[in-house]
Amino acid sequence: MAAITHPLHSLTLTFKTPNPRFTPLPKLTISATSTSNRHISDRKLTAAVIGGGPAGSSAAEALASGGIETYLFERSPSGAKPCGGAIPLCMLEEFSIPPDLIDRKVTHMKIISPSNLTVDFGKTLKPHEYISMLRREVLDSYLRSRAESKGVMLVKALVTNLDVPFQPNQPYIVNYTVNNRMEYLPVDVVVGADGANSRVAKAIGAGDYACAIAFQERIKLPDDKMEYYENLAEMYVGNDVSPDLYAWVFPKCDHVAVGTWTMCSKQYIKQYQHGVRSRVYPKIAGGKVIKVEAHPIPEHPRPVRVRGRVALVGDAAGYVAKCTGEGIYFAAKSGRMCGEAIVKASEGGHRMIDESDLKREYLKQWDLQYKTTFRFLDLLQHVFYGSNAAREALVELCGDEYVQRMTFESYLYKKLAKGNSWEDFKMVSNTIGSLIRCKLVGKQMEAFDPNVLAKVARLHKIS
Repeated sequence: MAAITHPLHSLTLTFKTPNPRFTPLPKLTISATSTSNRHISDRKLTAAVIGGGPAGSSAAEALASGGIETYLFERSPSGAKPCGGAIPLCMLEEFSIPPDLIDRKVTHMKIISPSNLTVDFGKTLKPHEYISMLRREVLDSYLRSRAESKGVMLVKALVTNLDVPFQPNQPYIVNYTVNNRMEYLPVDVVVGADGANSRVAKAIGAGDYACAIAFQERIKLPDDKMEYYENLAEMYVGNDVSPDLYAWVFPKCDHVAVGTWTMCSKQYIKQYQHGVRSRVYPKIAGGKVIKVEAHPIPEHPRPVRVRGRVALVGDAAGYVAKCTGEGIYFAAKSGRMCGEAIVKASEGGHRMIDESDLKREYLKQWDLQYKTTFRFLDLLQHVFYGSNAAREALVELCGDEYVQRMTFESYLYKKLAKGNSWEDFKMVSNTIGSLIRCKLVGKQMEAFDPNVLAKVARLHKIS
């Protein structure tokens, strides 16, 4: 789920024998390379990317562009994931997203507290700045098509399981169904981008993790109601809409997406969706539900994200930021970083890689950039969404223009916003003051040095 900016991520083969009914792709035959000769002769390294969302498509594009023979598996290219669909401004340039994919350019945002206190969030946006709102089915289709244009072979099929080799340099076997026929493909490297319920993660024993559930309705509004949401997005907080996160109303091309998500009370998701609709009812009265969507969202990174020659990216790795719900950018970023890491470690597809290569070139680099972000957001999610009193404090803080400027500059460009030490100190002091008033400051928050809090707040759009 993506969220709008939030105020406060050759040997003899002895592998498992595939089902004899399977029909292998005739094109590819892989022999393992011995550890004493890591360079591959007469062919290029081959990779299978499982999952065709932003993470998978970005990984596949990077792999193919770097000279690696790449297969991208996507079971339902026409499907759409329930998602807020907001992406930061920097992603348009960094990932060369065409402007015509954008449904709406959000320049105004309202944050509504449990008591319906409303704060206009976005007063500090510059004339050329906005948050892009798009539909996932449009973005995902474009990214897959672009990956194909770089030489990626798209396989429209359901991957049923992954056979893991017994020896370090033997191929992995991707088992899949296409046109009601069972087939398999041997590859050197696998990138798991197949979402929160990743089959790839299960195959490598990546460990279980808890998932939140997101529920969203797409509602087509009368013209006068839709005009209200032309460039406006709304966030609602309160126990009635989510006991531990938030709800949203985001504008799309000709409709709005109204949804919520929760981690701790998933069985009541429809009740919380009813709460959102009740809060927003006067603004959507007369609207028609055109689509209902639900999807699991990972709560935190998996215990294992690299094993052998398999790497997890996007939701499969657990790269959804707590507190904000931002996932699209982190998915695409992790996919590209992983693909580029494999290209680098394999010397453009000429060298067999191993687990140490993936950990060094991909996992270590990712953790250096984002591990602190995800840990800090996890902490603030517990602090600011623990009660309605805390949510009121959160909305109160959002009224500060310095908070808004730091939030949007950091979110839109994914880099440290230029502030000043005195304002940073006041921002952190006001935050802690609000928490004290709500009796919410505990040992967890005390473990953070105020200077660290200020820096992370500015960098990661949190106050």
